[in-house]
Amino acid sequence: MGGVNQNYTSAAGTLYHIQVEDLGPVMDRLTETEVRRVNVIVYANYGEANARIIHGRDYDFPDVRTAEHNAAIKSGIPVVVANARAVIEEKEKKQVARIKGLIREYHRSRDEASKKAFEEANGLFPFLFSRAWSELKREKDAGPVESVPPDDVLYPLQPDLRERVLDIERLIQAIADDLETLRAAGQADDILIQTCRKLTLRAREALAGGQPTEFTVRHLDMTRNSLTTTWRQLRARLK
Repeated sequence: MGGVNQNYTSAAGTLYHIQVEDLGPVMDRLTETEVRRVNVIVYANYGEANARIIHGRDYDFPDVRTAEHNAAIKSGIPVVVANARAVIEEKEKKQVARIKGLIREYHRSRDEASKKAFEEANGLFPFLFSRAWSELKREKDAGPVESVPPDDVLYPLQPDLRERVLDIERLIQAIADDLETLRAAGQADDILIQTCRKLTLRAREALAGGQPTEFTVRHLDMTRNSLTTTWRQLRARLK
């Protein structure tokens, strides 16, 4: 088992910390199978009081315990790091677009709600705020811009809660993939499609809508359990 810890400065100048760990063989809670898991976590403001996790993901591989497989896993870690860097840059682009909308809204309305959102963005993302401000100055004849809602998952710093969040993300993706397979085979009716969409939408909103400190084991377990039930129903149809 191994991994890498690497600091990374984004194109906008924000400092991040990328942590990749080879967790070795673990029992996957969802499939109840042994997998070889590589975990990646990306921190913003690492080591500071306002540190937060802006990206987390598990990469699962077959549990093959050979020297060759170990070497293959090790050689793939730089790819995981490169993917994490790409995620950072993409998230920053979205944040810049959102901040530009907040700046325009603040100057248009000057109300307390827009002022609070404006100040929070400036405090949390100073480099991105500066970039958004500069881009707005360069843009000519810019009309109203639709606000871009944040689509980031809020990852708790506590490992037990964060593991649940990662499970929920994997279940959302698994449901989407299996539902698409069923649709292609003509085995997904409208009721099933709408049920899955509503369920996954609520799960996404739950992960992005609150602060990490508001996450509870009970809330996350309920979300994960409902997704698991639906995912197993889809898997049963596929079989």
